[in-house]
Amino acid sequence: MSATEVDTLVIGAGPTGLGAAKRLHQLNLGSWTLIDSAKEAGGLASTDVTEEGFLFDVGGHVIFSHYQYFDDVIHEALPKEGDWYEHQRVSYVRSKNVWVPYPYQNNISVLPTEDQVKCIEGMIDAAEVRIRAKDQPQNFDEWIMRMMGQGIADLFMRPYNFKVWAVPTTMMQCKWLGERVAAPSLKLVVSNTLNKKVAGNWGPNATFKFPAHGGTGGIWKAVAATLPQEKLQFNKYVTSVDAQGHTVHLNDGSSIKYKHLVSTMGLDYLVENVSLPDAAVHTKIKTAVKEGLVYSSTHVIGIGIRGVLPPRIGDKCWLYFPEDDSPFYRATVFSNYSPNNCPQANVKLPTLQYADPSKGTPSSEAKEGPYWSLMMEVSESHLKPVNMETILKETIQGCINTELIKPEDEIVSYYHRKFTPGYPTPSLGRDAALATIQPELEKFDIYSRGRFGSWKYEVGNQDHSFMLGAEAVSRALLGTPEITLLNPDWVNGRRNHEMRLTK
Repeated sequence: MSATEVDTLVIGAGPTGLGAAKRLHQLNLGSWTLIDSAKEAGGLASTDVTEEGFLFDVGGHVIFSHYQYFDDVIHEALPKEGDWYEHQRVSYVRSKNVWVPYPYQNNISVLPTEDQVKCIEGMIDAAEVRIRAKDQPQNFDEWIMRMMGQGIADLFMRPYNFKVWAVPTTMMQCKWLGERVAAPSLKLVVSNTLNKKVAGNWGPNATFKFPAHGGTGGIWKAVAATLPQEKLQFNKYVTSVDAQGHTVHLNDGSSIKYKHLVSTMGLDYLVENVSLPDAAVHTKIKTAVKEGLVYSSTHVIGIGIRGVLPPRIGDKCWLYFPEDDSPFYRATVFSNYSPNNCPQANVKLPTLQYADPSKGTPSSEAKEGPYWSLMMEVSESHLKPVNMETILKETIQGCINTELIKPEDEIVSYYHRKFTPGYPTPSLGRDAALATIQPELEKFDIYSRGRFGSWKYEVGNQDHSFMLGAEAVSRALLGTPEITLLNPDWVNGRRNHEMRLTK
């Protein structure tokens, strides 16, 4: 088949690819097209619907923003007040059989007294270490010990982060942290502990928005609908990239020539499937991928439950689980985000099982609701294997163990989907690998961006991902710098108003 030609080709219709497409449409500087292997937009920010009508995002996503441009685009896509619910984050850590308000390190006052002592003693020791230290922490574990000390490290930070990343904290760098981990104030912690107080809403997502309909995926379908539809091509899968020939080859035998390529495919997949004129360079970047780019898989598991939302759950949003009484590191009360994430109460559904199967076999008769739902996330790696056949059962038992559900609760819907890759790990060798790979690709006008295109978790939220695409286009067409990619701490520490969406 003959090749088509465009000035700019975008691969992927997730937030990054749509950010690139919105900027291309706005600038109107040359021809462009966007391709995606799926049947619709959303990528890793899409939403699935179970047969029974429960919605589950493909991970724990909420909308909060560091960028006015992102806000402009989202408002254009979903402009009505009724399009959104706005929430105050109500988040806890399950530890020592109590709910510790988030962030854990600022709220040890609710822990048993002996654990409060361990945490405060560890923080005092850490403060002394910081005074004496002549160098920077060399990995995430050293950062934890210097900033928080032994008590918090052992009670929360080490076990929780292993459950999230599926690698030990000693195998992770600490440059990625920025605003994602709150460094505790010893004075505040001691004061709150003595006064039995808790510290409130720290962090950029202390308030957040969620779409009323369609889950997170509904946002990106709406953004895609604001673009010229003839420029969007779905069910197109990239098989290879000819860097020197500036040509992408697709699964249907067709090809597209380009001047600039914005790829949101995994950087590892791109490197494996790109052809470079210098074989030695290709070997070098493939070695960098193998040695420096680490990822984990993520199992997203959802359950739909019949009944009124219990008071013990209340207005909780998402919850963290560092201990080994549950396989998941995070649970989201997904029905709290929007009532439309569950079937309406008058929908009749049969009970699939009691949470604890030992309670017997439920009647197969379909009954009305109301309904609520939980969504859990479980990580997997070669260091942290997961049994695909039993993880659903283990997750439900973990929900019982942590008092998210009761043994007699009626489960009416299941959801389980594994994502590989799930998290781009901030490994010790990541930055050196990226410094080797990205410049070689950019010599051929290939901009690899996005959650797995950039491989930078610190700019991997939806607003970041969107702007990575938009800024890549601005660099390719206008020569402007990519602030988000190059300065994560700077963009995460402020509101960014420089770029706006204009007609």
